[in-house]
Amino acid sequence: MVSPGERADFVVVANRLPVDRVVHDDGTDEWRTSPGGLVTAMEPVMRDRRGAWVGWPGEAGVSLEPFTTACGLHLFPVTLDARDIRDYYEGFSNGTLWPIYHDVISEPAFHRSWWAAYRTVNERFAQATADVAADGATVWVQDYQLQLVPALLRELRPDLRIGWFNHIPFPPVELFAQLPWRTAVLRGLLGADFVGFQRSADARNFLRACRMVLGASSRGSVVTWQGSQDGLLGHAPRTVRAAPIPISIDFSALESLAMSAEVTERAEAIRASLGNPRTVLLGVDRLDYTKGIRHRLRAVSELLADGAIDPREVAVVQVASPSRERVEAYRRLRSQVEAMVGRINGEYSDIGQTPVYYLHQAYPREEMAAMYQAADVMLVTPLRDGMNLVCKEYVTCRHDLGGALVLSEFAGASQELTSAYGCNPHDIVGLKRSILTALHDEPSARRRRMRAMRRRVRTHDVYAWADSYLQALAVAPEQPEP
Repeated sequence: MVSPGERADFVVVANRLPVDRVVHDDGTDEWRTSPGGLVTAMEPVMRDRRGAWVGWPGEAGVSLEPFTTACGLHLFPVTLDARDIRDYYEGFSNGTLWPIYHDVISEPAFHRSWWAAYRTVNERFAQATADVAADGATVWVQDYQLQLVPALLRELRPDLRIGWFNHIPFPPVELFAQLPWRTAVLRGLLGADFVGFQRSADARNFLRACRMVLGASSRGSVVTWQGSQDGLLGHAPRTVRAAPIPISIDFSALESLAMSAEVTERAEAIRASLGNPRTVLLGVDRLDYTKGIRHRLRAVSELLADGAIDPREVAVVQVASPSRERVEAYRRLRSQVEAMVGRINGEYSDIGQTPVYYLHQAYPREEMAAMYQAADVMLVTPLRDGMNLVCKEYVTCRHDLGGALVLSEFAGASQELTSAYGCNPHDIVGLKRSILTALHDEPSARRRRMRAMRRRVRTHDVYAWADSYLQALAVAPEQPEP
């Protein structure tokens, strides 16, 4: 890998650095590697290619020099102050882009001050990347917070090979067109040589937006734009390929963890703490309005009311990790979810028995592996999701071929895990039917489904994802003469 004072042949650029600060009891602190598939996939690539990671350390106003973690990740921090976080991250990224990119489930807000902050922070990331990248380096920009970076970086360093990957959906042009700065965003993305998406539909949406908003042309997966004489962001002619390369998880590492004696014993303890019910239903989500938690709870409530599930025999566990709690839409969602849980438990609980266990906190990887093993039915029912890795984690942990997955057709993972019990979460009757089918299907049928899903995740793991993406970036189209 590259040292902090050197320039890197391979650079990952993401909103966050892959570390979290841990403060010890004696007041000392350290930076520990964050859990997650992106870090897992990038670490060997960074090691082999003299790599570096550019990102925000996660704390407002913290200004750090480049540093190396205990496990050898070389990090180049970008400073964001409280106003940047409010306007660039909570504002434009999550108050404007996130709703538009998720079917306008929540109403987006358009503020020029947010857009100005987004542009400024993207410029800061582009400059930091230009400073660390070696001549002819490969740069991989991650996600919707940094959509202007490819073109901004291209202007600073035309020698670089630049890719961008979208971890969330890319919307149909009819929704994307609501964005007042739609042209600048597309021109920003066209600074890349290759843009990757979770689903085929996302790539098609991007190509169509380029045609309708910019007047570009496309053939197959390649979009060609003739450029502009206005001198604004990304004005040079561009030829860019857009294609789906769905992200995945580290199957082998998670499976090994799930097979450990400690996790197996913990799974048994979890079921015992729930009263050893006949069936455990589990939902694991960030507390986000795109995840369909309210629809899921409504389906559970109606199943209880119908007598289709018995609260003495079925326990529902909903893990909802805190998310963007300073954003009003998320505060409102938390109140609604907690009210629904309270109503269900008020109507269907008995002394010593509760139908819904609501856990508003995050858990370590070992505890989640145990929860997955303890769950007979996994409920993954987002209203719109780029991928949703929870379902892949669940099938990985079910090395015993037990369990069943109920999966929304609006999650990107539904295109891969076709053996799941599919559902439309907007159709409460259909969602209830899918849950009951998963509950009552023959054990042999459930095992066949689980075996097929595990095979898919095993062969298309996070390493295959990274390799596929970088190969596609390496052979991206040659650019036209300006």
